[in-house]
Amino acid sequence: MVHIPTRGEVPVRLGPTITPTPDYGPRKMSRDPYTDPVQYELERERVLGTHWILAGRSEQAKEPGDWVSFEGHGETVVITRQPDGSLAAFHNVCQHRGPAIVKDWQGCGARRFTCPYHGWVYDTTGKLVGVPEREDFSEEHLKGVRAPAVAVDEWGGWIWINLAGPEKAGSLAEAIGPEIMADLGRFAMEGMILHEVVEWDVPVSYKAIVDGFNEVYHVSELHHTPPEFTKQARVASFHIVGDNYMCFVPRPDTLDKLAENWDHHKYAICHYVVFPNTVFNCNPEHVQVFNPIPLGVDRTRFLCWEIIYPGDMNDPEYAEYYKRTMAHWAALKVVVGEDIAIYEQLERTKQSSAYKEHILSARECKIHRYHETMANKIRD
Repeated sequence: MVHIPTRGEVPVRLGPTITPTPDYGPRKMSRDPYTDPVQYELERERVLGTHWILAGRSEQAKEPGDWVSFEGHGETVVITRQPDGSLAAFHNVCQHRGPAIVKDWQGCGARRFTCPYHGWVYDTTGKLVGVPEREDFSEEHLKGVRAPAVAVDEWGGWIWINLAGPEKAGSLAEAIGPEIMADLGRFAMEGMILHEVVEWDVPVSYKAIVDGFNEVYHVSELHHTPPEFTKQARVASFHIVGDNYMCFVPRPDTLDKLAENWDHHKYAICHYVVFPNTVFNCNPEHVQVFNPIPLGVDRTRFLCWEIIYPGDMNDPEYAEYYKRTMAHWAALKVVVGEDIAIYEQLERTKQSSAYKEHILSARECKIHRYHETMANKIRD
């Protein structure tokens, strides 16, 4: 029998006793956050380079010597499982003359990594342990050399990294926050398994993609949702928790049950955004993680992860769960494809003189708040 998320002791987040929308109001905002290269470089330095970002699933580096790579916004990082079960991460940059040390995206059983250019050797923590023809170098220059360390931690079965490094990064738990850790934690993602990762190269800012998951206003027109879903989306609740966000959308097929028991985990779509670019879309039986990784000011590597609960396919109950979940996942991939299509329409206008600002409704409050948070973090 698969895990069934329930609200448990988590506070009620949805229903007649909950204010559905924060007192934030309609706003206007400039288009500059999506297209300004100067702002993007500030974000690279002060946000993407200092906040916790998603790098992969823990199961992708299960055993000692297993590794997985992360690349985005000009950075390349290797994360390796250590003999004691912990993780280490380091910049994938040879300190000799700069090429990537590790060529492959993922692998297993490594004891060390050798730069393909001149053969400098690094251990699985990024420390330099071998230099060919060492006698030709100054020992003073080689003293203490290592590929710079990256902070790394795990939560929810996910690997997270912070480019600020182990000495400067704050705690991952504080970044996610106790409210989201408790609420999202009810899905027990650490016990789930990776089913599929779908990837797109998208010609827009990563923030435009985050915006798409910060509102439900678009679902009627873009995704052609039935009137029942559109009606229920009107009573979705939006919550701002520090830098992060939660949103809960009632499912029309369980509305009668929800009215009797305001258990959003069982009867709603639960949505969480961890600043700056990690989005969890939780259906009761499976979870998608939307991970827009910036490659440039207006180019994004967009990953969509599907994780499910494990089980025995010989068990008829699990086989039915798997069949039902895969059908839903197939439908959701169509929905994400519709999102991709609108990003292509945004590409057509991103340099237009007619594109100057956004006019946001009160129910698009998370969008303005997200960009306001970003602006505060990059301000001198």
